[in-house]
Amino acid sequence: MTAKTYLVTGGAGFIGAALVRRLLEDGYGVRVLARCPLDQAARLTSLGADLEYVEADVRDADAVAKAAKGVDGILHFAAITATDKFYDTPDQVLDVGVKGMLSVLDACMEHDIGELVLASSSEAYQTPDKVPTDETEPLTVPDPMNPRYSYASSKIISELMAINFGRNHIGRVLVCRPHNVYGPDMGWSHVLPHFILRMKRLAGETPDGPIPFPIMGTGRETRAFEYIDDFVDGTMIMMDKGEHLGIYHIGTDEETAIADAAKLIGDFYGRTVEVKPSPAPEGGTPRRCPDISKLVALGYRPRFGLADGLPIMARWYDENADAAPNIDTP
Repeated sequence: MTAKTYLVTGGAGFIGAALVRRLLEDGYGVRVLARCPLDQAARLTSLGADLEYVEADVRDADAVAKAAKGVDGILHFAAITATDKFYDTPDQVLDVGVKGMLSVLDACMEHDIGELVLASSSEAYQTPDKVPTDETEPLTVPDPMNPRYSYASSKIISELMAINFGRNHIGRVLVCRPHNVYGPDMGWSHVLPHFILRMKRLAGETPDGPIPFPIMGTGRETRAFEYIDDFVDGTMIMMDKGEHLGIYHIGTDEETAIADAAKLIGDFYGRTVEVKPSPAPEGGTPRRCPDISKLVALGYRPRFGLADGLPIMARWYDENADAAPNIDTP
């Protein structure tokens, strides 16, 4: 039987590119749609001729429809994911999120595409009533005046659209909610890259004794950080065994305080850390840890604890620190 071919929107991004590599390794045909030219898609350069590449904006419905012609399924991962953009350009976050979803759904219906995988986010449920948090948690926008919720709102809208269009127009729709995925080359505008670069700088400035390490928040806030390889494993299992209109939390049940994550990075540099708290931006979540039992029932098992994956990531950022933009703030 001929392997399926997938269109991956946002396939030049950190998560999208990792998924593209895995699909190719497993024998699938892959076509990527991304805004940047191929010669700027550094995460994909090693894939060479095995990859079809379309340079286009996911909001361009005609371009998406053209790129989707002949594929068996669409993996929709295109989004603006940098937290600073949620605050600085919330209109663009919503525009890309909602128009991109419309473009993908229109392409599915135009070409009678039978499978759609939507990458949503743990941000869709914000501050949950229960931790660990399963897929039944209500989706909320606590404050429409807070620009941070532009991203969560775009994901809530996208989930509703994918599921309800999928009832009548698409044979199989799956929704995954990634939870704090990390790894080498994940970009610069995320908490762990900031921490690594800050630790490198402060270790040089403070040659002796504990490193005074500023963070936003108390440090007691928690996240369940998931290494990129585990996320890809979980996505492939969901695609293989997940049910139509199913929503799946993909993550790990290892809940880690932010201060402890900072101390693990200090360990990478062989230094002890003295965390210095500061006020956190409004709209953050005190705790986040997914209940992954629904995916575990399909055979998913995370392989990387934070102590395993963080040194791999820290080594990459330490070696590539000269390429970092000037974004390091507490």
